[in-house]
Amino acid sequence: MSDHVEVTGHGAHHVVPDLVIVRARVQCEANDVASALADASARTRAALQAASDHGVEPRDRRTEDVGIHPRHDREGTKVVGYTAYQALRLTIREADRVGDLLQALAGSAGDALAVDGIEMGADQTAESVAAARTAAFEDARTRAAQFADLAGATLGKVIHIREGGDDGFRPRPMMARSADFAGSMPIEGGTQAITTTVTVRWELT
Repeated sequence: MSDHVEVTGHGAHHVVPDLVIVRARVQCEANDVASALADASARTRAALQAASDHGVEPRDRRTEDVGIHPRHDREGTKVVGYTAYQALRLTIREADRVGDLLQALAGSAGDALAVDGIEMGADQTAESVAAARTAAFEDARTRAAQFADLAGATLGKVIHIREGGDDGFRPRPMMARSADFAGSMPIEGGTQAITTTVTVRWELT
């Protein structure tokens, strides 16, 4: 194998988030399984209808988890009831509608509603991903050129490229656990980065 240098470059492209992801949960308690399930189902349907009424499209409404489990007394020996729940992931494409949506969810599900997190995100366009790749490649080339210079050589042709690593958005969750969402809830997204890594091998001449 010819002499070579292999370097991993890191690239980022910053974008303004245009999505708000709400992770909500409807949770109901009852003395028996059937009642807990019936109550949770009814409230979940109402919450989903409220989301639909406030512009959350079917593609942006997703059930992430469904379950039911027994509740025990303090000694943990006797079953005293059951808890049924359904976790939802709602994507809002207009950030200024989040406050109204949360109020609508609270109004439809009542005290059974919990909001486990609110995250900012954005659609990854082909242009933004390409920009991150370009930045990663340039980072790799800069490092490789420095190593080549330190070794008394120059970079030749590229003989291998591999993309991989940690790429995508790093959402910032904001926690809330109350069904009392009176008034609007301002959401500020700032900027977020689409990141990628690329490993490139050059010949040394």
